[in-house]
Amino acid sequence: MGSAVNKLTCPAPAKLNLFLHVVGRRADGYHLLQTLFRFIDLNDTLHFTLRADGEVRRINALEGVPPELDLCVRAARLLQQQTGCRLGVDIELEKHIPMGGGLGGGSSDAATTLLALNRLWQLGLSRQRLMQLGLSLGADVPVFIFGENAFAEGVGEQLQSYPLPDAWYVVLCPPVQVPTVQIFTHPELTRNTISMTMRALPKGLDFRAGNRNGLKNDLQAVACKLYPVVGEHLAWLAKFAPALMTGSGACVFAEFDTEAEAQAVLQQLPSNMRGFVAHGLQQHPLKDFVVTETV
Repeated sequence: MGSAVNKLTCPAPAKLNLFLHVVGRRADGYHLLQTLFRFIDLNDTLHFTLRADGEVRRINALEGVPPELDLCVRAARLLQQQTGCRLGVDIELEKHIPMGGGLGGGSSDAATTLLALNRLWQLGLSRQRLMQLGLSLGADVPVFIFGENAFAEGVGEQLQSYPLPDAWYVVLCPPVQVPTVQIFTHPELTRNTISMTMRALPKGLDFRAGNRNGLKNDLQAVACKLYPVVGEHLAWLAKFAPALMTGSGACVFAEFDTEAEAQAVLQQLPSNMRGFVAHGLQQHPLKDFVVTETV
């Protein structure tokens, strides 16, 4: 991370949902979820350069993401509005996390922007305040600011730290982008999975054992129906270990004990499929970035 006060370079890690249950729906139409977030070591990289004129600009082109819709730009402008900050920033975003894959890239980018600009602009906002701002940008943003693997409830913003064992993942990326809204509004979506407490989660939560203890992704069946290629990737990966879709798709994953095991599976990947090996993180790389907890 850059030490100069006018520039910062920061990672924005991807996440996996180790399970995702839809347990109800609020009056406003938002779905109530229970999920377990795990950070992995696939990162986008963001470069922030201080501007004195209050302008917020993304200085590189990103296919399919105009600057006005970019969550990083929106996060920076939200922070300005909420704090009255007169400073600005140039943002350069290096994308490595596949878009529309359920890996949380856009949400992670927004969270890293809030964390970085809180420091670059010397705002001194607390982690809790940054999480509140993040929630207004998207339901997955708060967990990246929270900074630890977490059991999440509500729309995904009620978070409890959840320690996870060391693990490696094979993540496959089907060649489709799955719109989250399309999955959540589908009439066949399961919306009544029985709610559980965090204490009720199986101890040691070992997804490699083949017994997922009823934990699943309620969005998976709909995604596979709309995008059969997702199901094809799941079926291939399931030959080696229990496989699951992350988020609203399209990416799917399986868990392994060692990097060697994961790499051995990846090397058998058919030429028409894409994927990568990732290491599970114990915490977000910017976990200790909120220096002051004053506001």
